[in-house]
Amino acid sequence: MLEKPTQIGDTPDIHYHATLLIVDDHLDNVRSLALLLSDSGYLVRKATSGEMALETIQIAKPDLVLLDVRMPEMDGYEVCERIKANPNTCDVPIIFLSASNDTDDKIQAFEVGGADYVTKPFQAEEVLARVRHQVTILQQKQQLQQQQQQLALQNYQLRQEIKQREQLEAKLQQANLQLQHMANTDSLTQLANRRCFDAVLQQEWQRLKREQQPLSLILCDIDYFKQYNDLYGHPAGDVCLERVAQAIAGCVNRSADKVARYGGEEFAVILPNTDLAGAVSIVEAIRATLESLQIPHTGSVIAAHITLSLGIACLIPTSNSSCQELLAATDAALYRAKQQGRNTWRVAP
Repeated sequence: MLEKPTQIGDTPDIHYHATLLIVDDHLDNVRSLALLLSDSGYLVRKATSGEMALETIQIAKPDLVLLDVRMPEMDGYEVCERIKANPNTCDVPIIFLSASNDTDDKIQAFEVGGADYVTKPFQAEEVLARVRHQVTILQQKQQLQQQQQQLALQNYQLRQEIKQREQLEAKLQQANLQLQHMANTDSLTQLANRRCFDAVLQQEWQRLKREQQPLSLILCDIDYFKQYNDLYGHPAGDVCLERVAQAIAGCVNRSADKVARYGGEEFAVILPNTDLAGAVSIVEAIRATLESLQIPHTGSVIAAHITLSLGIACLIPTSNSSCQELLAATDAALYRAKQQGRNTWRVAP
């Protein structure tokens, strides 16, 4: 890595120190180059053969290599090829030093991976300029790598923030759904509550008014439920309400139908796209299911078990009518069922 230098006296203003490796079998060349580059603020290491250069590079990778072409045993071209073949050192730039000004030699130098070529005898300013140029490239590469790393980190942090936000939004959505469920659900029976019933009835009324299809409504009331509570106690009364609610809900299978707890011991069933005959079949199923439960009720004057009184009404919504009329008609039918002996059902005229 390059490090920022400390300005000392008249040291030339270079932006970064670099570690340079000079490879030349002529000691005079090595000494003169080392002195020139050291005085210019660079950290200089030396090798006098190709093998020594390769060993030195393996111990500590330099930032730049100044490599003589003509050396015994292993010339500079082979040294360069071996440096470039090693994944750990292939990115080290190499400036060739040669007494030859032949074009073929220069071409070969660049073909094996050289970054630059300086002919001997070299001029000090030229060497310094070419070294400075390579160091500047290194600096720019390092800055680019740092920027890429910083960008990658920022992207990672952004992805984490997005992920956390998505998780938070999912939790918030789940919490909203739970709140909505709680706002529309009777806590005891887990059926829709009166608020939800009113909203669904109005919604279905408007839809079926457009489609001109029938809407049926059933109201159910547990017979003599006050006496049941007085006789068995309110906890038992709650259990009774839960069982009756389950029985009614079990007889309604379509997703569009809605079973609700209408009041204390009253239940309602909204049946969209259902004519009177369909509503009557649901009522009969509810009565049969409740009969099979045989929930004891010794306080009832009409049966030894829990029974229901039910009212039924069916209308095709129009612009001249309202869902309140359907509700009133159903309530009137329920009232007649109670007046006419209970444990029965009546249809609104």
